[in-house]
Amino acid sequence: MEPEIAAFLRRILTSLSVTVLWMAVNATVGIMYDYAFIHGKISVGNIIFYIWLVASFVVFLWFLIRIWKKPLNIPM
Repeated sequence: MEPEIAAFLRRILTSLSVTVLWMAVNATVGIMYDYAFIHGKISVGNIIFYIWLVASFVVFLWFLIRIWKKPLNIPM
C-alpha cells in the first residue's frame, strides 16, 4: 500500500477510535452511573461530570484538529 494512503487511513482510524472511546467513556459515566441526569437538585457528581464533559470535549477537539491540520504531502 502506498505510504500516503496508509497515513490517511491511519488518521481516519485514529479519529474514529478516539471518538468512540470519548463517547463510550462519557456515556458510561453519564448514563450508567446516573451523573448526566439531574433528579430534583444539582449534586456535586453532576457538576463534576459536566465540567469533565466540557473539558474532555475541548481536549478531544484539540486532538482531532492537531491530527488533521498536518498536510499529507500527496504527490500529484
